[in-house]
Amino acid sequence: MTDSPLSMALGDEGEPVRDLQRRLFRAGFDPTEWDRYGTGTEAAVRRFQTARGLPADGVCTEHTWGALVEAGYRLGDRLLYVRQPLLRGDDVTDLQTRLGRLGFFDERVDGMYGQLTATGLADFQRNTGLINDSVCGPESIAALVRLGGRPAHGVKGGVVERERLLTAPRRLAGRRVMVGDVGGLGALTSAVRRALHHQGAVVVTCAHPDQSAQAAEANRFEADVYLGVVLRLRPGATCSYYASNGFVSAGGRRLAELTASELESEVPVPGPATTQGMRLPALRETRMTAVWCEVGPPAFVVEHTEKLAIALALSVAAWAAAPLEG
Repeated sequence: MTDSPLSMALGDEGEPVRDLQRRLFRAGFDPTEWDRYGTGTEAAVRRFQTARGLPADGVCTEHTWGALVEAGYRLGDRLLYVRQPLLRGDDVTDLQTRLGRLGFFDERVDGMYGQLTATGLADFQRNTGLINDSVCGPESIAALVRLGGRPAHGVKGGVVERERLLTAPRRLAGRRVMVGDVGGLGALTSAVRRALHHQGAVVVTCAHPDQSAQAAEANRFEADVYLGVVLRLRPGATCSYYASNGFVSAGGRRLAELTASELESEVPVPGPATTQGMRLPALRETRMTAVWCEVGPPAFVVEHTEKLAIALALSVAAWAAAPLEG
């Protein structure tokens, strides 16, 4: 299948489930069963979701399906070039990592073939005597393999991100912040906007159920920071930042750690406040420091809206003053 099927879960049957199981097996996550979405398939989906930095609920949502499709691409399976929508996949991740290892790509490794990746490839092609058309085909791949070998796990990118953070003003006043809400937290996001505005930030809020739409809006706004706030049922808070194989957003991790610390010490939330690297669309597709903050339970959030808003605003201010660890 090429199109995203409807959400699949325990008990479902049919060709979409068989396609899902085949993709899981090829990706190295054996469902141990076929035709029916049973406990084996649910467990395999959970393992895949965990490995890909997605919420591990065992349900094949649109995001999980998209990640499975991306996992099926290997460098050389197709031509890579700039188009809309952007080509996405593990082949693009491999290309970005190889280019980065050779010094031709120092942006975030996000698995999306955009203009920055095309520019890096063109520079590589120019330096190796290839036609610099920004199209990754057999000749470019052969040169990458010959000169760079297999990319080592854990290759770091993000030089541009770190440089941008190091040269940015060490104050919140004048910085552009977008606060996102996927639904049900309008009162909290409004309170966060007021608290940040009081400290001099230029703030907008975005209420939209689609994370990709929020990321696109944050990019159009040219935000310095994206802070997504999400309601969850269980007590505590989880602050996520963008991370993939070989890449971690240094600014995002720093903001996530500061946010978790503020929520745990200043509110405090009724449970652990943790951080984790994820590949959620809101984190992957934004071009700035981004954090996705889940907090609960609902009754606590309603009762402590103002305290939560102040803690979130303080964490962004602390990040602006010291956006990188050390």
